[in-house]
Amino acid sequence: MSKPETPATPANFLRQIVQADLDAGKHSKIVTRFPPEPNGYLHIGHAKSICLNFGLAQEFGGECNLRFDDTNPAKEDQEYIDAIKSDVEWLGFKWAGEERYASNYFDQLYEWAVHLIKSGKAYVDDLSPEQAREYRGTLTEPGKNSPYRDRSIEENLDLFARMKAGEFPDGAKVLRAKIDMASPNMNMRDPILYRIRHAHHHQTGDKWCIYPSYDFTHGQSDALEGITHSICTLEFEDHRPLYEWFLANLPVPTQPRQYEFARLNLNYTVTSKRKLKQLVDEKHVSGWDDPRMSTLSGYRRRGYTSASIRNFCEMVGVGRSNGVVDIAMLEFSIREDLDRNAPRAMCVLRPLKVVITNYPEGQVEQLELPRHPKEDMGVRILPFARELYIDRDDFMIDPPKGYKRLEPGGEVRLRGSYVIRADEAITDDNGNIVELRCSYDPDTLGKNPEGRKVKGVIHWVPAEGSVECEVRLYDRLFRSPQPEKAEEGGSFLDNINPDSLQVLIGCRAEPSLAHAQAENRFQFEREGYFTVDSKDSKPGALVFNRTVTLRDSWGQ
Repeated sequence: MSKPETPATPANFLRQIVQADLDAGKHSKIVTRFPPEPNGYLHIGHAKSICLNFGLAQEFGGECNLRFDDTNPAKEDQEYIDAIKSDVEWLGFKWAGEERYASNYFDQLYEWAVHLIKSGKAYVDDLSPEQAREYRGTLTEPGKNSPYRDRSIEENLDLFARMKAGEFPDGAKVLRAKIDMASPNMNMRDPILYRIRHAHHHQTGDKWCIYPSYDFTHGQSDALEGITHSICTLEFEDHRPLYEWFLANLPVPTQPRQYEFARLNLNYTVTSKRKLKQLVDEKHVSGWDDPRMSTLSGYRRRGYTSASIRNFCEMVGVGRSNGVVDIAMLEFSIREDLDRNAPRAMCVLRPLKVVITNYPEGQVEQLELPRHPKEDMGVRILPFARELYIDRDDFMIDPPKGYKRLEPGGEVRLRGSYVIRADEAITDDNGNIVELRCSYDPDTLGKNPEGRKVKGVIHWVPAEGSVECEVRLYDRLFRSPQPEKAEEGGSFLDNINPDSLQVLIGCRAEPSLAHAQAENRFQFEREGYFTVDSKDSKPGALVFNRTVTLRDSWGQ
């Protein structure tokens, strides 16, 4: 089956909404925002939101803000803020002005909370979390009013001021909106506006010991920033009535509108930040940027390009129906990008020494090989001499039918050079092959003499001048297409693929790679696409990560 063509204009219903608003004169300029919580690293799902918000702003000549939703200091850290900024920039986007924080608006949000209290639309509640859950009701049964719901405005103002002053311990009281405990929408049943948290904040220090909820912060922050299109994922659709209730009951400067789209779900992938953090904390991976992680920093370290992720997000499109995207589609996107842009090189992952017995001792030929078969990337020099390395898998004493590599008495072509014949295999005391004795045909450099048939072409590197390196073969972190669905009593951790990383030492790369730099990408012929590791690779001790294999399964 042929690979399906990528649609010229993938689905994006928000484009039509934005265009219609501009045509109708509803807005003169589009302003969007990307509002991550700084409690973890960004993952592939965030990439879709980033590309959508920044992409719409770019497409329609508008602006996109980066605003950190920093309302829970107990779980937030400057490390996450720095990583998020780096990831957004790496994807190729720039936010309008300086980065923003919800904490920039804490003073205004507090005043608006006081406004709701004075309007009789908010109250301080003393119910414990357990009692609050009981009073809230269920999806089929209405909730019931808190016994503290009818406190006077004066008492609520006093208690709220004392909450702010730090008189009460964590969890002793909350501020709630007074809406409707019988609403069929659970989010409208007197939602929490403020909680007491005696925690140091990375932006505001110890100024506050009460912090606003996400729902109370989000819409008003949008209004303060003049956001025209507040774009979020479908799980916030039920929160939209509350978003609009706050805007309608507060003296906000603008009236933004919330729109929801389907989040990006990939098979064989976990994107829950809580579970990603668990993988890091319990050392199932080496860190947030482990190349097996679904984080953008992990993909970057593995060798994915920002262009390939942007193209993938565009291919997926933007709709309102949740579904699961095949991870092979993401792999196709990076493979397509690297096929065009990655220079070629040869690296022997499991070296087997070869001695060309009829090649003159001391002679070296400098062979020129193209750095790319189609693009003009120049050439690289590959020395050919009497001793070289091939991959151990490219020689078999008793090969199966259809084997097209080297066997006793058989011939193959060495990529870009000569045809060689295997004459003798040297073994150690345990019967392991440690060296091949071969002969070459000097009339076969770059050509096949008439009537000469050679079974196959294999890669190689010279023994003298080749670069010893470490190669890490990465595979999918999870062996199940739905890793979060564990058997009863189990965990998503049970679905971790034990073979997701294989480390090969003593590999040999061609001399042209001796000075490869961090994040340089190559196609190792017959092996896949690889990148120089940005953390562990050093001059003289190169480490290559396999980005993706050569084989493409998507659409086949």
